[in-house]
Amino acid sequence: MGQKSKKYRSPDHHDPGSRKGAAPGTTDRRSRPGDTSPSNPKFWAHSTRTAAAVCGLLLLAVALVFGQTVKYDFTNYDDNEYIYDNPQVAQGLTARGIAWAFTTVHASNWHPLTWLSHMLDCQIYGLQAGGHHLTNVLLHAAAAILLFLVLWRMTGFLWRSAFVAAVFAVHPLRAESVAWVAERKDVLSGLFFMLTLWAYIGYARRPFSVVRYLAVAVLFVFGLMAKPMLVTLPFVMLLLDYWPLGRLGLPSAAGGSFPFSRRVVVEKLPLLALAAASCAATFIAQGNAVVSVDVIPISSRVANTFVSYVAYIGDLFYPVGLAVFYPLSESSFPIWKVVASVLALAGISAAALVWRRRFPYVVVGWFWYLGMMVPVIGLVQVGSHAMADRYTYLPQIGLVLSLTWGVAQLAASWGYRRCWVCGVAPALTVLVLMGITWRQTSYWQDSKTLWTNALACTADNEVAQTNLGLALAGSGQIDAAIPHFQKALDINPVYAKAINNLGNALVNRGQVDAAIAHYQRALEIKSDDAETLNNLGRALAGRGQVDAAITHYRKALEIKPGYAEVHNNLGIALARSRQTDAAIAHLQKALEIKPGYAEAHNNLGNALTGRGQVDMAIAHFQKALEIKPDYEKAYNNLGYAMASRGQIDAAIAYYQKALEIKPDYAAARYNLGQALQQRAQNDRKRSSQAPP
Repeated sequence: MGQKSKKYRSPDHHDPGSRKGAAPGTTDRRSRPGDTSPSNPKFWAHSTRTAAAVCGLLLLAVALVFGQTVKYDFTNYDDNEYIYDNPQVAQGLTARGIAWAFTTVHASNWHPLTWLSHMLDCQIYGLQAGGHHLTNVLLHAAAAILLFLVLWRMTGFLWRSAFVAAVFAVHPLRAESVAWVAERKDVLSGLFFMLTLWAYIGYARRPFSVVRYLAVAVLFVFGLMAKPMLVTLPFVMLLLDYWPLGRLGLPSAAGGSFPFSRRVVVEKLPLLALAAASCAATFIAQGNAVVSVDVIPISSRVANTFVSYVAYIGDLFYPVGLAVFYPLSESSFPIWKVVASVLALAGISAAALVWRRRFPYVVVGWFWYLGMMVPVIGLVQVGSHAMADRYTYLPQIGLVLSLTWGVAQLAASWGYRRCWVCGVAPALTVLVLMGITWRQTSYWQDSKTLWTNALACTADNEVAQTNLGLALAGSGQIDAAIPHFQKALDINPVYAKAINNLGNALVNRGQVDAAIAHYQRALEIKSDDAETLNNLGRALAGRGQVDAAITHYRKALEIKPGYAEVHNNLGIALARSRQTDAAIAHLQKALEIKPGYAEAHNNLGNALTGRGQVDMAIAHFQKALEIKPDYEKAYNNLGYAMASRGQIDAAIAYYQKALEIKPDYAAARYNLGQALQQRAQNDRKRSSQAPP
């Protein structure tokens, strides 16, 4: 028996100090000469340098894999709505923006801390995408390092903790959370998740302290305000109370155990109340985005839940063919697939419970995964996706933890093979993951690459077809974009977004009547789409149907009062119908919402010119040119205002500048001709009046 004990060695410690009767993966509180268990202060002093090196390597690994993103642009998938087309965010940190972050539901979300982080980025970097990507990378690196420190502090096993953190840091499933700027909420909430656990360890291992408990609660609230998926964190804490903290009677990883007390449960109640409040706020925020059971029935959701749970496990081991969007099939899963998934999940759960004393980390890691996935597994369906890589950001830590501790325990008696299993294999695993993740991250370099990859990895993906079409249209490739919109409609004939965007493409090709028909069709499917109402209004205004356009603009503003583009377009239409005062009011409202809106400054200048307020008009034209220096219309209008004040030479200079930017600008060429003629007349007049 003594010989057996001598052979059992932890992969992390030279002498684990395991005692008879202790749970696997735990160590004795009693220290002995030469003891390198975490109960011995010399262990921590000896390991601090190693831990610092691990932190440095984690930072380096994240930089090598995700550093490429600092050269990437924004994508056309939520980055516009979150950042560059969101005036509240794009202005940086302002008192009004901060109030908006806490009081407004936007993009079907209430996560004020995430909004503030985007505002801070805009304050520092403006709309340079590289800076926003850098923040994501740094937040993810900090979360990975903290995960290592949290696990090490809880268990005392340095290298096991390092491996779990390394897989978390560089697994291909992390690419979506890190490389997608709009998914800031993942990496930010991940950071607060780790900080909350760190504070909880300090609270749990010491006598009760109100200050330490409040620190846990405050960090938890910050995490919820970054992403409400953290509502399951109190459940994770309870699992950690079981192992490795040993607060439920099982020996802890640090040695010893605490008898079960009601305090362990009661102390979670305030945290659960905070989680419930966050759930309520999220449900209200996502009200319109939640898909009705009439569209996706309960049976389909339950089937997708079981299949997705197993699919995410498969992606952990074989992360190939990952895409930004996985469409939810309207057809049911094969019954064998659902049954196999149910049996697999039930079997693993039963095994974890049966072996809970021998392998406590398995029950903790497995139920960590199952529990944390609940908010996003699809029982409450938001959007039309079946799965999402980003949903695994925190839940899969549990799987990696249980696997790492299990393999390490099994390998403890393998002799020379233990070196390979616990040393070489983990290092090779991390290196392979880094290579795959580097490639997966490269797909995020621009929208065209992102959606092309999604189409290569999925079938019948109308979202990918539509967004690839948008990316092509945005780069001026209208003819290439139209087939993608049409393919999206072949897959889903009632996909209103594709119909709307096909209408936009047809407008760019001059097929306005066909575009109007598409906008009207999109509104039959989704009548409350402010963007489509705005587009229809613009098309009707272009056809001279100004009154009809005004009607659609007003409907759009009823749905989305803070839509700056609609206020601008309504202002133009009202000016055309000679409602100048109303036009000026809407143009001013557009600028109040979006101060850096060059087109609104230009249009307000035109309205003020028409009312004879030329000086104010000139100030707005100049402001438009500060924002957009190559804005030929503003140069032309500024020239016209100068001419109305008799400053013909200045007017000519502005007209010429407009023509330098756009040589075929007919209005500027006509105005330049008029100004040159006026200057010639003035010269002749001065010449005739000169004394002989």
